[in-house]
Amino acid sequence: MCAMRLLVTGAAGMLGRDVVAAAGDAGHEVVALARADLDIADAAAVLAAMKIARPDAVINCAAWTDVDGAEAAEAEATTVNGSGAGNVAIAAAQHDALTVQVSSDYVFDGLATEPYTEDAATAPQSAYGRSKLAGELAVQAAGGPAAVVRASWLFGPHGRNFVDTMRRLGAERDELAVVDDQVGCPTYTGHLAPALVAVAERSLTGTLHVAGGGYCSWRDLAIATFEETGLTPTVRAQSTADLGRPAPRPAFSALAGTREDAPVLPHWRDGLRAHLARTPQEVPT
Repeated sequence: MCAMRLLVTGAAGMLGRDVVAAAGDAGHEVVALARADLDIADAAAVLAAMKIARPDAVINCAAWTDVDGAEAAEAEATTVNGSGAGNVAIAAAQHDALTVQVSSDYVFDGLATEPYTEDAATAPQSAYGRSKLAGELAVQAAGGPAAVVRASWLFGPHGRNFVDTMRRLGAERDELAVVDDQVGCPTYTGHLAPALVAVAERSLTGTLHVAGGGYCSWRDLAIATFEETGLTPTVRAQSTADLGRPAPRPAFSALAGTREDAPVLPHWRDGLRAHLARTPQEVPT
């Protein structure tokens, strides 16, 4: 495998930082641009950055990730997740670079009873989901080589996430309630990041599902976190409706990858163990 020049947007985020590290570990030259370095919603700035970097591939980790906030600011979220993703892909196409766009399980309606495959019909129910689907469509319309990689329920050491929140609460409380009517594929960024680099290395295009193996509820993930850390709080089941969150969540959004050329991630529980081993003392407050 020849070394590549990779541009990583959103390089200071939870996923972006792991992608930068994974690309470096694989021997590639990395141009890492954080939000402070490049606003992907600024088309002219993206074109200028691409002209300077001249990458072989771009991994777009820049995103609006505030799911509930998007309900009140859908236009702003879509400017980043939709138009911004398109800006990256258009600029990449002008330099014959592959775009690897990170998307989400929220593009589905959550009404399925079996994991969604790459060709399943999209029907996002939230503003965030609509903004991510807009990004997929913008990337596909840009005209250059592109891969849309859907993942879900990300957790990793470089940002706030459910696993670390549970670890903190489990140490503070004897009992807590966790949602048990949402099911998905918890995905460790330390596993997803090298998979995204592999997508670039293999010059894969089209839509791929790359998420932690298996699936579970948020309550299952909390219980597993406590089992792995030796914490013993009682975990009561709670419904999504009880939370009263602004954005609707898909009830069942597990992803199934069917492409033989796509990277396959370890089981979500292996990702959980890897995360906890990597960050034994790093519990955000």
